[in-house]
Amino acid sequence: MTWDQLDWAALDRLRDGFLRGTAANGPYWKSESDLASYDFTYAERIGWKWDHVLRELKLRGWRPTSRNIFDWGCGSGVAARRVLSAFGAESFDSLTVWDHSALAMDFAVGQAQAAYPNLGVSSATPGLLAGDSPIGLLVVSHVLNELPAETLASLKSLIARAQGVLWVEPGTHDVSRALGRIRDELLATFTVVAPCTHLRTCPMFDAGNERHWCHFFAPPPSEIFADSNWVKFGQRAGIDLRSLPYAFLALERGAPAPDESLGHVIGRAEHFKPYARVLNCDRDGLTELTIPKRAAAALYKELDRTKAPLVYRWQRDGGEVSGGRSLATEAADAGA
Repeated sequence: MTWDQLDWAALDRLRDGFLRGTAANGPYWKSESDLASYDFTYAERIGWKWDHVLRELKLRGWRPTSRNIFDWGCGSGVAARRVLSAFGAESFDSLTVWDHSALAMDFAVGQAQAAYPNLGVSSATPGLLAGDSPIGLLVVSHVLNELPAETLASLKSLIARAQGVLWVEPGTHDVSRALGRIRDELLATFTVVAPCTHLRTCPMFDAGNERHWCHFFAPPPSEIFADSNWVKFGQRAGIDLRSLPYAFLALERGAPAPDESLGHVIGRAEHFKPYARVLNCDRDGLTELTIPKRAAAALYKELDRTKAPLVYRWQRDGGEVSGGRSLATEAADAGA
């Protein structure tokens, strides 16, 4: 697929369905051209979100323990391909995909086979979906706002068969909080690897936190802003190419407890002339932290410029920060 081959009519129709909410009414893929055009544009932006999530997981020292991936609601299959790229196809024996569209499954299988010819890739059979055998690492991407109650129940049945779950969604208030409720339902059987740095129930649901939601921002590749094709796509689709908000959840059975000395910044840091302000989530819940420019100039500047996941080990007295180091900095120093 190239920019000259894009099916703009298909992209316009898909975008209209996503905006109107009609994507939940059933399969919306009509041809392989739909999927190829989507995979080249919208799915690529989703892939940048997955890249940022996977970078954080690797900074946390996490790797999948299962050698089998199950991509549920696969669409064009971008999520599973990003997981394979991040951890290496040699780390896995198989990829199974499922979607309510047979066209999508065929496309996802073909793309994965082309990229990873030594990997066993197949579509899920009805028997596998209805069975009770383990399914390995369950990958889920951008489905939650499309799921009827009965389909969500089927997905939860698959989660019960999974060793681990990687789940990425749009970073909207409603979708993020829905994902947070699912997180809390699974605390008894899974360890939360990320984004949380604690094992308590989600503090977004504490009284007084109703306006907050667990979301983050992925940095798009800087080169797209000098690419006239991406600029044209963003304008036609009505998309701000700079903004990639997402919510995510990484779970694993039997994983070590997270490092509770860490905190995770929700959303972005806000910068004012004398200080920066962040909403921090850690074992104590949600806390608004202030980073004075005079007392922590380097940290103040870093929070404005970094593209790394905003996971920090703070030095603070109550809500005022005097210093801190990001997990990315710690990892870089350890590798030096």
